[in-house]
Amino acid sequence: MALMDFIKKQFIDVIQWTEDSDGTLAWRFPMAGMEIQNGGTLVVRESQMAVFVNEGKVADVFGPGTYKLTTQTLPVLTYLKNWDKLFESPFKSDVYFFSTRQQIDQKWGTPQPITIRDKDFGAVRLRAFGNYAFRVADPKLFHTEISGTREAYTVAEVDGQLRGLVLQNISNAIASSGLPFLDLAANQIAFANALAQELQPAFAKIGLLLEAMTVQNVSLPEELQKILDQKIGMGMVGNDMGKFMQYQTAQAIPKFAEGAGNGGGVAGDAMGLGAGVALGQVLAQNLQQGLQGGAAQAAPAAAAPVGVRPDEVMATLEKLADLKAKGILTQEEFDTKKAELLKKLV
Repeated sequence: MALMDFIKKQFIDVIQWTEDSDGTLAWRFPMAGMEIQNGGTLVVRESQMAVFVNEGKVADVFGPGTYKLTTQTLPVLTYLKNWDKLFESPFKSDVYFFSTRQQIDQKWGTPQPITIRDKDFGAVRLRAFGNYAFRVADPKLFHTEISGTREAYTVAEVDGQLRGLVLQNISNAIASSGLPFLDLAANQIAFANALAQELQPAFAKIGLLLEAMTVQNVSLPEELQKILDQKIGMGMVGNDMGKFMQYQTAQAIPKFAEGAGNGGGVAGDAMGLGAGVALGQVLAQNLQQGLQGGAAQAAPAAAAPVGVRPDEVMATLEKLADLKAKGILTQEEFDTKKAELLKKLV
C-alpha cells in the first residue's frame, strides 16, 4: 500500500489549467516532487498555449487540443526508466501555460505634456490618452524574455513596460502620420493607427501582439489652449486685428455683465474705479469701422468724446479697473485709458 501511495504521489496523469481569474498571462503547473506519467494527458484549452521546459530549455510548444504524452509525442519529456531507483527519473520537466486571449482596456496616457514639432505652431506640448489591447502571440519568446520561471506572471506586472513603450513612440507616430496638431485632434483614428504601427515591432520583440489601439483625447496644456483659442478666434474673423478686437470685446461683455450683477467694484479706490463706459465707446467705434470699411472711420473713432462730466469719468474708471481685475484689460491698457480719461477732468 505504501508503494502505491508513493506512485500516486509521484506521477501526474492529467496536466491542465482552468483560469480562475482575469489578468494572468503565464502560469506554471505545480510539479514539486512529481513526475509526468508516460502516457499522461495534456489538455490545452482554446485561448491557451502550453510550453514544456526540460532541463532548463524549452522543449516544445502546444496549441489548443488534447495530447497523449509519450516519448514519441515529445521525446525529451520525462519518461519511466531506472526502475531500480524507485521510479526517480533523472529528467525534470516544467509545464507553463499561457493565456492567448486579448487583454483589453489597458490604459495609457501622458503624465506630463510631451513636446513635439508641429508645422503650424512650431514646438507644441500636448497631452494624450487612450487604451489598447494585446495578447501573447509567441509564448516561447515571452517565457524566455519576460515571464521566466515564476509561478505566475500577470498583466499588471507588464503594464508599466507597455505604457512606457507607448509614450516612447508617440513623437514618432505623430511625425509618421504627417498630421499637424489641429488635424491630429480631429483625426484620432489616423493617429491611433500610426501609433500602432510604431509599437508593433516593440511588442513583437517580447512575444506580444498589439491587437487594438485607441486615442480618446489629444489636448494642449491649459495655458497653450488659451493661446490656441485666440488664434482660432482670429481665424474666424480672417486674421483682421480690428475685427478680432471686436470679437474679444463681445466675448468680454457677458463677463462684464456678470461682474456688475454681482456688485463687483473697487469702491474707495479712485484710480481703480473702472471703465465699462469707455469699453462701450470703443466697441461702438470698432463696430462702426467694421460696418463702414474700417480705415475711412479711423479718425472719427480715434477722436476723444467731448464734454464728459467728472462723474462719468469716475464711473468709467471704476468699470475699467473691474475689467483689469478680471484679466480682460492689461495693466498697460488700463493705465493708458486712465490717463486719457483723467485729462478730461483738467
